[in-house]
Amino acid sequence: MKLTLKIWRQAGPGKAGKMETYPIDGISPDMSFLEMLDVLNNKLVTEGQEPVAFDHDCREGICGACSLYINGEAHGPDRGVTTCQLHMRKFKDGDTIYIEPWRAKAFPVIKDLVVDRGAFDRIMAAGGFVSVNTSGNTLDANSIPIPKDDADKAFDAATCIGCGACVASCKNSSAMLFVSAKVSQLALLPQGRVEAQRRVLNMVEQMDKEGFGNCTNTGACEVECPKGISLENIARMNREYIKAGLLSES
Repeated sequence: MKLTLKIWRQAGPGKAGKMETYPIDGISPDMSFLEMLDVLNNKLVTEGQEPVAFDHDCREGICGACSLYINGEAHGPDRGVTTCQLHMRKFKDGDTIYIEPWRAKAFPVIKDLVVDRGAFDRIMAAGGFVSVNTSGNTLDANSIPIPKDDADKAFDAATCIGCGACVASCKNSSAMLFVSAKVSQLALLPQGRVEAQRRVLNMVEQMDKEGFGNCTNTGACEVECPKGISLENIARMNREYIKAGLLSES
């Protein structure tokens, strides 16, 4: 396959960036999108040029690091996959492909296609955890009965990998799908109910501090989410937040 790549190049935070054009040839339809970028970078290094910086780690659709905006879609034209799971067979010989980083105030560009998603880490640090009693009187988690429906919903919410596709897809750069998934996976389980009130208030407060926008109710986040996180989680988080707010005032 012969392709024309239009890639966002930016030397660093606060630097001016622009789209650069790179023709590339010999791309197999069976390559993953990241393997195609590896081929490009090998070519650039061989020619004495600066390789394109992009994030990746597991390349198995688990870590969410490979977050790219491809032809105007988070993680590209396929559904239910991360960029590392996207294969070049989704494109045609002669195609022009536009590759950009996530565009959000809360995700500042570090270099080229790499953004700082530390905002998600700070939201998790604000309340995305369960405090464990280490007094010696702890109970085995398996000894607490949990309705299967609740357990299934908690597991579904826990599949969120924090890639940020929801933010990139939202016209307001909202992080509500991510935050609601993390709130839900704990709110649905008895182990998470102890700190439920403080958790949702702190996580939403931190989300707002980071500069994420509000939910647009268009559903683009669910469509682009590689793990199919449901909008139902946002509704659940809103209920948890309202309830926690009323309880804190009483």
